[in-house]
Amino acid sequence: MKIGIDARWIFKELSGIGSYTRELIRHLAHLERTHTFVIYFNDPALRDRTVAETDLAGAPNFSTRLLPFGLFSIRNQLRLPGLLAEDALDVFHSTNYMIPLRAFPRGRPGRIRCVTTIHDLIPLMFPAFAPRAWKRRFFLLYRWLMNEVAMRSDLVLTDSRSARDDVVSYLRLPPERVLAIPLGVEPRFKPATRTDAGATVWTPGSIKAKQTILWVGRADPYKNLVGLIEAFAALRKQYRLSVELRIVGPRDRRYPEASRRAASLGVADAITWLGYLSDDDLVSEYQKADVFVQPSKYEGFGLPVLEAFACGTPVICSNKGSLPEVTGGAALIVQPQDMIGLTEAMRRVLTDSHLARDMSARGLKQAQKFTWEATARMTLEAYKKAASL
Repeated sequence: MKIGIDARWIFKELSGIGSYTRELIRHLAHLERTHTFVIYFNDPALRDRTVAETDLAGAPNFSTRLLPFGLFSIRNQLRLPGLLAEDALDVFHSTNYMIPLRAFPRGRPGRIRCVTTIHDLIPLMFPAFAPRAWKRRFFLLYRWLMNEVAMRSDLVLTDSRSARDDVVSYLRLPPERVLAIPLGVEPRFKPATRTDAGATVWTPGSIKAKQTILWVGRADPYKNLVGLIEAFAALRKQYRLSVELRIVGPRDRRYPEASRRAASLGVADAITWLGYLSDDDLVSEYQKADVFVQPSKYEGFGLPVLEAFACGTPVICSNKGSLPEVTGGAALIVQPQDMIGLTEAMRRVLTDSHLARDMSARGLKQAQKFTWEATARMTLEAYKKAASL
């Protein structure tokens, strides 16, 4: 079987989808020698970086192809179908929703089978959650595209059972054509370890002069960063705790509300905007944090929650989308609209050392259930299933 994987979702600054694509390639390359793979890029620098990061040079059944166009170019729709046929693929996997539509007929298998990962349907289900995204501005086009992708994909993969139910419901697909394959967590996400005899290493529940709340993600309104800042301000005002909020993720000029709200509440000087971080720096932030908070209004998976768990950091998150499924009872759960409840949850973790240690232990145990190797093995089985249709 010859399988093509679209790696153009790996950008210079990795997002969750880019990390998913990279780790899937990495672990398939370590696991699989029976089938052959073609990995598609359109940026030579990102191709070279990914090859080095995933050790593809040591996988003789893997090759790469550099495409002269991007994911959203009209040439992607016009030229990629012919190139996939030229490569004689049996299965093509798009690791996000965009596929070359002409390569795959509606409602029936084509010569090349199509596997598409749909991570979530937030813009379709909750258009107001990202009001300035292109999917909102061109909602009718986005809705048409997602229905076309669903009709033309032989199998759709999702990251969680929750997202699978959404895809079946909103895109009206037969349940047998939608598979839930959980994501994993990289081994680099682990608790801090003592490096020498004199080192002081933080552990959950330890007393620190200033405690840290961590948030990781994009600034889209559904991530509820404004709500977290309001709860953070209430925490400092009501309980007089010496605490700072550290925010990891790129600034988005479309959504300035969070920084404006921090200024209006008088807590801007207690918030550090870290921007995009390298993998190692991100791990360090998780390790140093006293609590990680993700009060999203919806998530298709919630990879940062898993990364925090793996670093031994207590987690507070909302009860929406896949988050209860992923956390498995190891996090404190709140309603995303309940700022009083979120404030109280943060206070409990920051002031109750026994609770913090217990949450850390439960989170570490929960994180062990999610590995990229398992993701890769289940995805390979999906390729085989698609090829047999």
